[in-house]
Amino acid sequence: MKLRIGTRGSPLARAQAEGVRAALLVAHPALEIETVLVTTKGDKILDVPLARVGGKGLFVKEIEDAILRGEIDLAVHSLKDVPGALPEGLALVAFPPREDPRDALCGRTAPTLGELARGARVGTSSLRRAVQLRAARPDLEVVSVRGNVGTRLEKLDRAEMDAILLAAAGLRRLGLEGRATEILPVETMLPAVGQGVVAVEARADDAAVHALVAALGDPATTRAVAVERAFLAQMEGSCQVPLAAHARESGKGMRVDGFVASLDGRQKIVAARNVGADATMEELAEAGRSLAQELLARGGKEILEEIAAAGS
Repeated sequence: MKLRIGTRGSPLARAQAEGVRAALLVAHPALEIETVLVTTKGDKILDVPLARVGGKGLFVKEIEDAILRGEIDLAVHSLKDVPGALPEGLALVAFPPREDPRDALCGRTAPTLGELARGARVGTSSLRRAVQLRAARPDLEVVSVRGNVGTRLEKLDRAEMDAILLAAAGLRRLGLEGRATEILPVETMLPAVGQGVVAVEARADDAAVHALVAALGDPATTRAVAVERAFLAQMEGSCQVPLAAHARESGKGMRVDGFVASLDGRQKIVAARNVGADATMEELAEAGRSLAQELLARGGKEILEEIAAAGS
């Protein structure tokens, strides 16, 4: 059987697709696998902050369209790029083991967030990171920086910034973990929904592909994803909204923390849920929805309405 895997062309996307390809070949040595590169809107527009590009699925829509047209059989995404609602006819069918979900500081003039000088310039393309960065260090200057991981590191090396924030998972998958000077605790920088998770997407009715990729799924990752994705769907979040939710195993089950904030970070609403170790997948999803509903009821709805009005 021949399988066509679709992915973006960035080094990180290709590394993630290669990881899925290698795992599939271990499980099914007779498979013939072709990797198909697809350019997305997010890859084309590099001179505008993500929050201003607009829309959802900036890094996945064109790939999803290729699945629906039958040009590829499955796609490999960074889960944090996948909107809460999928196009009709598609499904997320496997989540391999999660990489480190935390954010990393790559410092040039100081190794840690606490040691950066007042007024230091810190680069990020993420509203979520920018809001939390300003909360932790309001004296720093937040600078918008786009491009793939290598491009951002090159800008740092050219002294355009004093530090940049990147996902620890991306650095590790590219063999660049040595560039991280500090891994930020989730208490300081709550990760994005799905950060560190690779998602395999396919046609919802393609039973043959579902059976092939089933061996890749990791139960613990799948449980965390159930909580975080339910939160995202309830919040109807995108890269235009500063929000986060992160589920992690605790001694007696799972804890999920979440927040939503205004664009300037002056309003930030936080909440958490605990779920028992024996919770079903539906109970996990309900915990995510309940967390989102609490944030919305406590002022999050007004924040989202203000952001939508500002972007219209």
